[in-house]
Amino acid sequence: MDFLQVLVLAVVQGLTEFLPISSSAHLILVPVLTDWGDQGLAFDVAVHVGTLAAVVVYFRGQLARMVRDWLASLAGGPATAESRLAWAVLWGTVPVGLAGLLLGGWVEAALRGPLVIAATTVGFGLLLWWADRRGPRSRGEHELRWRDVAVIGLAQVLALVPGTSRSGITITAGLLLGLGREAAARFSFLLSIPVIALAGGLKTIELVASPAPVAWGALVGGALLAAVSAYACIRLFLGLVERVGLMPFVAYRLLLGAWLFAVFGPLGAA
Repeated sequence: MDFLQVLVLAVVQGLTEFLPISSSAHLILVPVLTDWGDQGLAFDVAVHVGTLAAVVVYFRGQLARMVRDWLASLAGGPATAESRLAWAVLWGTVPVGLAGLLLGGWVEAALRGPLVIAATTVGFGLLLWWADRRGPRSRGEHELRWRDVAVIGLAQVLALVPGTSRSGITITAGLLLGLGREAAARFSFLLSIPVIALAGGLKTIELVASPAPVAWGALVGGALLAAVSAYACIRLFLGLVERVGLMPFVAYRLLLGAWLFAVFGPLGAA
């Protein structure tokens, strides 16, 4: 991998992991559109580590309180808002963890085509628009009920399909359940921590078993670039989403989906 490939893929991963536009779709499309070779498993692990580091650093204060109160609750202490939020993140991860183990291989083999990405990009973009238009949305992430956690956790399973967007579908579910925009985004980002850690862990196990050589310079550079771009993305998105709304991302999804249909659909292929 040359520097340009590392730069583009790392920044794309860092930005799209947390924006509601699907990181997996963009990482599939970039090599297709540029004729670059597949970046390889090791690089995927590295950029996942970078985005995980970014979200942990950004939420470090809240995460420290959540872990402290969660451990106290395990020891029989009283439930607090932070311990309940920690349990919500853990339980909300269970559906996608199980689905990933059972269906991940099939999804990787069968659902990575540009037309699948086009359909999910448009379909779930319209769903995001509808959720953002509905109201009122006044609840915070600390006011989640267990039914809400179950719905958001099950919605997150859909993100296994490229083009859906993990952050997009969880924010959509949060909005439909009455969370405010920033609260839905914050819970989505907290929910990403175990998901990214699990995905990165599974890829690391595959990497350890692989005999392929490791280009450490590309991996370290990719991880750092992904971390910086992801941190900036989280900060900017949470600062703007309540004021600007989600329509810019809906518009982007619709334009991207329309372009994919035009290029890779029957008329484009002809």
